[in-house]
Amino acid sequence: MTTELHPSGSPYTSYAAIGDSFTEGLNDPGADGHFRGWADRVAERLAALRPDFRYANLAVRGRLLDQIVEQQVPAAIELKPDLVSLCAGGNDLLRPGADPDRMAKTLARAVRDLRGAGADVVLFTGVDPRDTPLMRQVRGRCAVFYLHVRSIADLYGCHLVDQWSMQALRDWRAWSEDRLHMNAEGHRFVAAKVCEVLGVPSQDDWRHIWPPREQVDRRAKLREDRLWVREHLLPWVGRRLRGTSSGDTVTPKRPDLEPYA
Repeated sequence: MTTELHPSGSPYTSYAAIGDSFTEGLNDPGADGHFRGWADRVAERLAALRPDFRYANLAVRGRLLDQIVEQQVPAAIELKPDLVSLCAGGNDLLRPGADPDRMAKTLARAVRDLRGAGADVVLFTGVDPRDTPLMRQVRGRCAVFYLHVRSIADLYGCHLVDQWSMQALRDWRAWSEDRLHMNAEGHRFVAAKVCEVLGVPSQDDWRHIWPPREQVDRRAKLREDRLWVREHLLPWVGRRLRGTSSGDTVTPKRPDLEPYA
């Protein structure tokens, strides 16, 4: 799908981002106390091209696909934006018994509704989890779901951001200490990829090549792993056992379409 640029530089006067922590922007600190993230970075580029541009971000960390489709998709449709980004399903795929075929049907219904409302839609594959021992166990169902995402994008004429092919995201220097969320560099690469897919100018390059890393002492690596288990993995497991989410008390950071400064 190609996008023709408006004479002012962008065809989009409004953009609504929906999804989970990835789209909310964890862990890319912003200047206003909220997380920034790739979606805010894309909004910055679009706002620089259109003085009438408005932006909403309805994403909330921890949300499952069904929750995003039931809560955020109708809210986005009500806002009537020109452009919607939808990335969902990552939290589902980490859970035992996740069914990528059922998830794909749910996603397809949401995309059909968004496209039927007249919005251009951006979809995402996830990052290849083969370099993460914990997440490598779910690589098969991730691959199945993301193949479905590609098919849905093709069927409904959506833009597709293929993170699976982004080699820069396979380096831990693009990720935060919790090993589940990107840091500022990772979000910057994703924003550059989204801009390229939309045909929007960007100063960054998602094809970043990291310089060689210094050899890490094995004992230091073991200490890092133990710290990660204590501070990040065990709390995550605890929330799963209690049936709670990190986003239970979180509300969308930009619930309405507003000018983006």
